[in-house]
Amino acid sequence: MKSESKAVVFTAPETVEMRPVQLRELEAGDVLIETFWSSVSAGTEKMLFEGKLSPMPMTDYPVIPGYETVGKIIDKGKGVADDCLGKFVYVSGSFGYVGVNAAFGGASQYIVSPYHKTTRLDVLQKESLHDAAVGLALPLGATALHIIDLALVAGKKVLVLGQGVVGLLAAEFAKRFGAEKVIATDLSAFRLSKSVADVKIHTPQLPLSDALGGALVDVVIDCSGSMPAIEESLKQLRMSGTVVLGGFYERIDLAYYVAFMKEVRFLAAKQWALGDLERTLDIIATHNIDFKKLFTHQVSAWNGVAHAYRTAFYDQTCLKMVLNWQTD
Repeated sequence: MKSESKAVVFTAPETVEMRPVQLRELEAGDVLIETFWSSVSAGTEKMLFEGKLSPMPMTDYPVIPGYETVGKIIDKGKGVADDCLGKFVYVSGSFGYVGVNAAFGGASQYIVSPYHKTTRLDVLQKESLHDAAVGLALPLGATALHIIDLALVAGKKVLVLGQGVVGLLAAEFAKRFGAEKVIATDLSAFRLSKSVADVKIHTPQLPLSDALGGALVDVVIDCSGSMPAIEESLKQLRMSGTVVLGGFYERIDLAYYVAFMKEVRFLAAKQWALGDLERTLDIIATHNIDFKKLFTHQVSAWNGVAHAYRTAFYDQTCLKMVLNWQTD
């Protein structure tokens, strides 16, 4: 088996490079994955890049980022069935390295992972696996799906703050699962142009309160990460309404008065729940939702990785950056 890989490494805050890393040996239940595509999170990974992520195990520099990876199984441990070889899988990162931390370890040419932590993409191989959107949409869709499950949107007026990739999918799923009306806000007219929301509010031009004209919503879903946006949205929330926090935040800092007076219910969405990846896989296979629109940028992993990450983090026209590990 391969003992070395090339991986994206954050060596210090705002410093990124491609460097050799050592892989740990395969255990009985492990597989070795050759990466075809990985994508960049403009939320959690950006916080890690900037040194703003709350201290957690395995986040000290140097650290390998990435939890959105699609690749092919090329080797396996003795406890894994032979039929996995050659199959494409989604993997949400890996701790399979020596001498470098992994938060979350998916941005690597080769990945050692327990087989049970991968998601087979067999159903999609019959479709168009060579479209990077197919596999990489899994974690994005599963995250949005879990948010919508918590929000209980059926028959409700739903306000989605932020139309990045998760916000766009949250709006899609809210409509799919029976929301009475979906309203979306964003600072970017470009991102709003990708949204299927019933009402789209470009907040730099029209404040939320003016756009809603006194109408109240039942649920606020935050996919913006903006405390001022969340705080403003509370004024538009009905009594005993729900706020679902759909991102990962450095800290929560909200004026409490409105939440107190309205008895607001806050829920924190922790990534996805058991079974959400498989449910999302089924949704992708139906072709009823356009996942391709999320992947606006694609570059070779071997050509200017620092520029690719900065584009993913700071270019407002970049919804999702894909690194192609199979091209120069």
